[in-house]
Amino acid sequence: MKQINIGMVGYKFMGKAHSHAYRDLHMFFPKVAKPGMKLICGRDEAGVAQAAEQFGWEGYVTDWRELLQRDDIDVIDINAPSDAHKEIALAAAKAGKHLFCEKPLALTLEDSRDMLQAAEAAGVKHMVGFNYRFAPAVQLAKKLIDEGRLGQIYHFRAWFLQDWIVDPDFPLVWRLQKEIAGSGSHGDLGAHLIDLSHYLIGGMSEVIGMSETFVKERPMPTSMTGLSAKGSKDAPKGPVTVDDATLFLSRFENGALGSFEATRFAPGHRCTNAFEINGSKGSVKFDFERMNELQVYFTDDAEDVQGFRRVLATDPAHAYMDAWWPAGHTIGYEHTFVHEVVELMQALEQNRQPVPNFVDGVKCQEVLEAVDRSIAERRWVRIDEV
Repeated sequence: MKQINIGMVGYKFMGKAHSHAYRDLHMFFPKVAKPGMKLICGRDEAGVAQAAEQFGWEGYVTDWRELLQRDDIDVIDINAPSDAHKEIALAAAKAGKHLFCEKPLALTLEDSRDMLQAAEAAGVKHMVGFNYRFAPAVQLAKKLIDEGRLGQIYHFRAWFLQDWIVDPDFPLVWRLQKEIAGSGSHGDLGAHLIDLSHYLIGGMSEVIGMSETFVKERPMPTSMTGLSAKGSKDAPKGPVTVDDATLFLSRFENGALGSFEATRFAPGHRCTNAFEINGSKGSVKFDFERMNELQVYFTDDAEDVQGFRRVLATDPAHAYMDAWWPAGHTIGYEHTFVHEVVELMQALEQNRQPVPNFVDGVKCQEVLEAVDRSIAERRWVRIDEV
């Protein structure tokens, strides 16, 4: 089988997730092109050298520009902090490399449009990392909607709740700094909800929102990795420049109504990424903390047995599951990234754009920016205004 070689920028939380996907892909999807784990890049040499050995990369570099000079690298995987996405993507596209970039696509809508334009001008393939689309239960929800089994869609309500920064002494990690992250819960968590709604329901026409930063200052960190950090509560403090929580309402182009809540201040919720969809013929409910299950309700069930049924989306009939374990044997978070890479590898083999791609990233960024404008101006904002 053809091998498609990867050069990856980033080696922490998402770097580990992507590396795991590249390593395990061919074991379970042997007919898909094999990812070649050529080089991993990070600024801290000791850290990236350890990651290269631990994750299984052939080598490492400390300057991402070296990846672009290699003729044996086909794809640049960008999972560094958001402020680095645009520069790397533009240079990689110009060098003729295909692109796989984590979400949100960029710090701003303008930057995301620049990235899409550069990729299209260069004629390279591009993918954005909305991994939750690739849970088989979410794929099942999409199938039920597309087949009309839920009827006309009336409501999409979604919430992504975490609690990892509730402690006011938790350090000021980069995700709490606007110049690096772009936004807080809105762009980090809300972006996933927005993309799921686009995937399942369709585009939005207008939004109205509100947000709050509950803790205005935090101690400076001494170290940070992923969603964890170390520091002293007595350390000098810096300002939190992103939202801690953002909520918004939306109208969809098809007439459905939407509600969205993203917060890092929901004690007891480690990673509650959930949605409910109501239609004229039924409803579905999904919660990523029970990611193998989809709750399904149909209005035409007999009255004496009506109610939500629990569907375990682990049978060969469900997306991707024929490659994994016997029915009933569940999969986990990391497998959504494997499925993401299946799509990337297949798209490159078939000479087509993978989905979701930078077009989807820009659509998500449009909603993020429209909500921000709504909050600033305290009014409904149409998506086509941005």
